[in-house]
Amino acid sequence: MRPALVNPAVHPFSTFDIPHLLHTHATTRGDHPFMIWEPFEGDSETWTYAGFEEATARVAAGLKARGVKLGERVLIHLDNCPETIIAWYACARLGAVAVTTNARSVADELTYFSDHAEVVGAITQPKLAALVQASCTKIKWLSVTATDNGAAATDALPKGAEPFAALYGDAKDAPLRVPDPDLNIGVQYTSGTTSRPKGVVWTHANALWGGKMCAAHETLTADDVHLCYLPLFHTNAQSYSVLSTLWAGGTLVVQPRFSASRFWSVSLKHRCTWTSMVPFCLRALAEHPVPAAHQYRLWGNGVASLPTDAHFRVRTIGWWGMTETITHGIVSDAHMPAPPMSIGKPAAVYEIAIVDDDGTPTKVGEVGGLLIRGIPGLSLFKEYLNNPKATEESYDDNGFFITGDRVQLLEDGYIRFADRDKDMLKVGGENVAASEIERVVMMVPGIQECAVVARKDKMLDEVPVVFLLVPGGEAAAPADLKDQVMAACRKGLADFKVPRDVRIVGELPRSTLEKIAKAELRKIVDGE
Repeated sequence: MRPALVNPAVHPFSTFDIPHLLHTHATTRGDHPFMIWEPFEGDSETWTYAGFEEATARVAAGLKARGVKLGERVLIHLDNCPETIIAWYACARLGAVAVTTNARSVADELTYFSDHAEVVGAITQPKLAALVQASCTKIKWLSVTATDNGAAATDALPKGAEPFAALYGDAKDAPLRVPDPDLNIGVQYTSGTTSRPKGVVWTHANALWGGKMCAAHETLTADDVHLCYLPLFHTNAQSYSVLSTLWAGGTLVVQPRFSASRFWSVSLKHRCTWTSMVPFCLRALAEHPVPAAHQYRLWGNGVASLPTDAHFRVRTIGWWGMTETITHGIVSDAHMPAPPMSIGKPAAVYEIAIVDDDGTPTKVGEVGGLLIRGIPGLSLFKEYLNNPKATEESYDDNGFFITGDRVQLLEDGYIRFADRDKDMLKVGGENVAASEIERVVMMVPGIQECAVVARKDKMLDEVPVVFLLVPGGEAAAPADLKDQVMAACRKGLADFKVPRDVRIVGELPRSTLEKIAKAELRKIVDGE
């Protein structure tokens, strides 16, 4: 039972929204650097708070001139670059909704995103412009950045497209709106256990909540310098890094992507104090010497008190969150020690439940399903875009959001992550639904059934492996069937979703009700 959207008598963000948050800092600390762009090629560039507000107002004016209206959606299909952030906040100023998508998406995925979100225009980069134009056939305009996230462009501007610089209009044409915290601000597509990703809708109140709560959990102040290299289309970068820094009035250093060879030089140059980490980055950094003079005081990761903390001389806080929670629903305290490899305790602003399959609370030491309760449109996402059925079914009868993750309650009240939904993979920090891959595989003729499972990987955590059921097994299958499957996957899926191994079998293990016993398939790939 999905809780009703709640509008408290005195809203936590009444008479406030994201453009007014930015305006507050632009007015009170306008000369302070907000965003520093550190490309891999060329010189760095800095926007003060006042300069950043001016840039967003000018781009908002350009969007308005192209007919973008309040509530309409704009596709932002970019790798990390300044335009990614400027465009998002320009949409917020205008009252439009930014739809941020993975820049590694292929044509079929892009067509789905643009059609499902009904975007009116798109902003992308040179190497992706032709793909966006061909895939998003219903857009009215296409804007293309000058570089490929800092690298010189090698692709010509497609016919009918215009340079991003043309979006810069007169800031006076996009004055501050009357603030509306309940207005939609963004859509992120997130993989679930269904075959197509769902569009998670955030309001301005959600974004403000994310900024405020993340800043509090991370103990950010106006003196902090937050390094951001994780993808800006994702909640971690959008909320944990950008919005939290904006709320605190600090400085954000943006890189095109993670680079182990550049991490420390950029960190030292800007005296960075904070960053979000993922296991892949830690493993890569372990191959490089740690400078004695670094300024990091805390890192955030999926787990706390890592064995590598001593090596890097940085304490790690643990956290758990989802696109649907905007911020950390579970987090360790920056001022308190936490058990190694725990994700923390329930954040005070949420209700957390850990339950068995029948809904009864699990005992200490047992593993159960993780549920979280908050206020939709404020501390939880507003809804799944154009999918009321999925929105309703994502809550239980008590109004708890069903996360699909499984956790273990420890004796001291801390929580340890146990497992995600068995049909979800974690590939290099990206969530991938097995059903997404299976949908594409089943388009190849000659396959009776298929099953995708995760195989452990040293660098990426997990990679997908697909089992194909063909009557008679591999001997009876077309000689090029594996090649057909791989070709279909490369065409229909982003590269990180493409299976690393294809196996043809004459039968698949079965469980109750003749369902495929994926646990048995996981034992096969894990035992090799």
